[in-house]
Amino acid sequence: MSHVLIVDDERDLAELIDFNLRAAGFSTRVAATGEAALSASREQRADLVLLDLMLPDMSGVEVCRQMRAAANTRDVLIVMLTAKGDEADRVRGFEVGADDYVTKPFSVRELVLRLKAILRRSSPGKDDSAPVKLGPLTLDIAAHRFYVEGKEVSLTALEFRLLEHLMARVGRVQSREQLLEEVWGLSSNLETRTIDTHVMRLRDKLGSARAYLETVRGVGYRIVEPNMA
Repeated sequence: MSHVLIVDDERDLAELIDFNLRAAGFSTRVAATGEAALSASREQRADLVLLDLMLPDMSGVEVCRQMRAAANTRDVLIVMLTAKGDEADRVRGFEVGADDYVTKPFSVRELVLRLKAILRRSSPGKDDSAPVKLGPLTLDIAAHRFYVEGKEVSLTALEFRLLEHLMARVGRVQSREQLLEEVWGLSSNLETRTIDTHVMRLRDKLGSARAYLETVRGVGYRIVEPNMA
């Protein structure tokens, strides 16, 4: 049973989401403030945090930043939930480590399906999976760790899934639509701009190997062989 921490100060909405997630088989906990959310995340690790951007004591962006900085929550899935649909708000959330972004108003049923898809697609690989190596890049699927030139680099769950998907298809271009369906587990309702933002953040984390992640204009993205970069 996956555990979801719902962080929203709109009581009616939080209760509605809570009811529907429990009905769908999730265990849940609700927090109405940023401090309460951080405290709850320390007491019980969540598989996913549904985080409102506008909270009474601190912004959801700051909550996300602190969760990403803490060892026990650095790789938890974080989905921003907000009435702000502006691109700048989305990018800001992604910059501090959010994995997805849902804009109010929304269908609760659709939200539940999206969270299920994110959790399913972000689950770690099999325990016997051997590390995937490509030049200075090493992706340890079993341990869910990533290294560049032997130095560990922290990735969010969806960044890890995205890199795993691309490294398993070296040299093959993956369209935004393919990534949306196969990495996010969705066939619609998520802007492809979200994928561009994640790729941009992932490329920054590759550091000296950033050239390995290529953009194919008008098509999508691919990871290339070391002698091709």
